[in-house]
Amino acid sequence: MEFKVLGTGCSNCRKTVALIEQVAQTKGVPIGLQKVEDLKDIMSYGIMSTPGVVIDGKVVHAGGVPSREKVEQWFTSERRA
Repeated sequence: MEFKVLGTGCSNCRKTVALIEQVAQTKGVPIGLQKVEDLKDIMSYGIMSTPGVVIDGKVVHAGGVPSREKVEQWFTSERRA
């Protein structure tokens, strides 16, 4: 799974990165994680409110730190199918 966290480096963006890393480690799922901080790149995803999260090229979240439950859902077998 390839994750991108879109945001300018604010505290919510850093919290989102940490949360994704924690859940991935807890579930034992290897991921790629990239931070995208360039505004032009962020806007190319149609994100107007950060942080945004993109998984395998698909925007799955925008605006605010996602809940732990939401992040855990991203790691379910249904999400990866």
